Amino acid sequence: MQQRTRAAVAALAIGVIFLLVQLGALALVEPFKDAGLQATENPQNAGNSVLYVAALLVMTGFMLLAFKYDLDVVIRGFIVLTGGYIGFIVLSAIVPSTVVPVAGASALAWAAAAAIVVGLVVHPEWYVIDAAGIVMGAGAAGLFGISFGVLPALVLLSVLAVYDAISVYGTEHMLTLAEGVMDLRVPVVLVVPLTLSYSFLDAGTPASVAEDGETDGEEPDESTEAESNEADAGDDPDPLDREALFIGLGDAVIPTVLIASAAFFAPESVPSLDVPGIALPLTAAASMVGTFLGLAILLRMVLKGRAHAGLPLLNGGAIGGYLVGALASGLTLMQAVGL
Repeated sequence: MQQRTRAAVAALAIGVIFLLVQLGALALVEPFKDAGLQATENPQNAGNSVLYVAALLVMTGFMLLAFKYDLDVVIRGFIVLTGGYIGFIVLSAIVPSTVVPVAGASALAWAAAAAIVVGLVVHPEWYVIDAAGIVMGAGAAGLFGISFGVLPALVLLSVLAVYDAISVYGTEHMLTLAEGVMDLRVPVVLVVPLTLSYSFLDAGTPASVAEDGETDGEEPDESTEAESNEADAGDDPDPLDREALFIGLGDAVIPTVLIASAAFFAPESVPSLDVPGIALPLTAAASMVGTFLGLAILLRMVLKGRAHAGLPLLNGGAIGGYLVGALASGLTLMQAVGL
């Protein structure tokens, strides 16, 4: 299989991961509501978005300091335990506690949490990371979706898109953060191999990492260093000559927050698509389409060999798609943005 075809298949696999996170979040909004997991007293308060962004900035600073002072194990432990906790919440919401009850929850919920933690600690291969990431992403997006009304979600996506662009193209501190996270082997960065023999455990850290993990190449070994020397002489290496594609879990989660919010807070007048087991209003469906358009453009840019911020395109697509779907549903622009 040619490298271009492999890259196309890997890009399609990333699209499938995004779709699974989105469908998972949509399927979880009602169980989360029934379980009383709405995290804010007033979901329509846009100030919730400001608090979240502030918390994100604090966490980013903490992680950068941790990497600087070689406290990687603290960050890894926190992320692994968070993954187990979200897995527990997801299974607790969809499996009644009366099904093999253990300590107030179903044994299946405890088993899911344990499986995520043990898997990430013992064998953090790419498929373990991706599976844990899908569960974490769907759970996190569903929780934020029912806790952030449409207006706070729009504010959140807009602010994070701007922040993402600044942190990648301006300060570049997000590239530093992504490089540090890559070494941790945790589901903050999702991995899609281009070859069947690829092992994330044996691979080096990519030489150039984009925001949230998109990369434009693997860390050079002896052979690729030779290719780099040739490139200095005038021959550019093929940007498709890589073993895997990487994309941040946040790139999948953040736009999905708006999708879940649009589904959960949709007015009754908005028509819904007939999808078994999922409430999918036209606004949420249109936001999904917009996200995938942004993802297609992003992957096309990344495959040309440059690192790029993901959220400007992904969030922009999600917001644009949502607004188109809202207006097509008969909502006014003021109603669409929650005013």
